[in-house]
Amino acid sequence: MGQLVFAAKVTHIPRMVLSELPGPLHGCRNDAIEGLASIGQRILASGADTVVVLDTHWLSNAAYHVHAGASFQGVFTSSEFPTQVEALEYDHVGHPVLARALAAQATAAGVTTLAHERNTLSLEYGTLVPMHFMKLRRQVKVVSVSGWLAFASIDESRRVGAAFRQAIAASDSRVAVIASGSLSHRIHDNAVVFDRPYEISDEFNRQCDLRALELWQAGRWTEFCAMLPSYARACHGEGWMHDTAMLLGALGWSDYRGAAEIVTPYFTASGTGQVNAVLPVQ
Repeated sequence: MGQLVFAAKVTHIPRMVLSELPGPLHGCRNDAIEGLASIGQRILASGADTVVVLDTHWLSNAAYHVHAGASFQGVFTSSEFPTQVEALEYDHVGHPVLARALAAQATAAGVTTLAHERNTLSLEYGTLVPMHFMKLRRQVKVVSVSGWLAFASIDESRRVGAAFRQAIAASDSRVAVIASGSLSHRIHDNAVVFDRPYEISDEFNRQCDLRALELWQAGRWTEFCAMLPSYARACHGEGWMHDTAMLLGALGWSDYRGAAEIVTPYFTASGTGQVNAVLPVQ
């Protein structure tokens, strides 16, 4: 029998890529990088053989999608941030069997979810950036899931996450599930975005983010799950926070009682609210 052995909500801000390169921004996001490296070490220590990444940069306008590719190698440049994520090399092993099982279980639960084994379907940087900084490469397998559902409901994502937990339990894999995305996600207006890399775009968003993290650390998931749909919309949650809904669905939703551990304290990036946090699996 398989097992969910690790869960986390992580950042994938592109400035981390610049932070590790020589130049004026070298070291600017060491806190986030070190947090992801620590999470990568914990994933290995948990005995996980597979990481399922709920990727808020994989946009879907219809259905949920799972990448069932067997391997992923290449060099990635972001069309969204080509000056920040440029020529990022990656080399990962996929897990087609588990990917197909995740999709089948979610579809059986009533939410259409499709698995794809296509060499022409690329990974997005919501998967590639955290995998890069967690330093996992071919030490684990990776399955990427669409985490930006433009027209789906939070409840559908909850159901998908719960179905994923069932599929994992029926597998022969030890799995870490990673929700890859920010909290609030209102990037600064274009006219000022390059001048305010470390400021929040709206103080309302910061206060909502901080309150959410207070609830996480206190294990008050009933309140957080109740506020999540409104929070995601009011604060422009990345991918409408479907990654977070799927993660919590896998952990038990409002019945979950784990107290989140903040690995990288809350910080802001180009207007958005970010965190690296581990959610203990129960």
